[in-house]
Amino acid sequence: MAEKDFFQMVYQVVRLIPKGRVTSYGAIAAYLGAKSSSRVVGYAMNGAHNIKPKVPAHRVVNRNGLLTGKHHFDTPYQMQELLEKEKIKVKDDKVVDFKKLYWDPFVELKL
Repeated sequence: MAEKDFFQMVYQVVRLIPKGRVTSYGAIAAYLGAKSSSRVVGYAMNGAHNIKPKVPAHRVVNRNGLLTGKHHFDTPYQMQELLEKEKIKVKDDKVVDFKKLYWDPFVELKL
């Protein structure tokens, strides 16, 4: 599968994450059958800002709830600001209540 096609599948999954919820790079990779490709999901998120329809990349964090992708937004604070607009609390670059807010595509998008 071409990287471009994989990126498009990543974007499709990310668009399904509900407001007020977050998921991880690894969860998306595993859902797409590419468990060891969480880094590639990260690359897709880095380039998602100009994709139409819009991709809510701010809802994708690392497996511990850290905002590891924040440097790929217009400002280092934009990712946190977008999450807080959705009533997601962030403290020290980490999603508060990460386990409670975690959206698992395997559970939520039963194939």
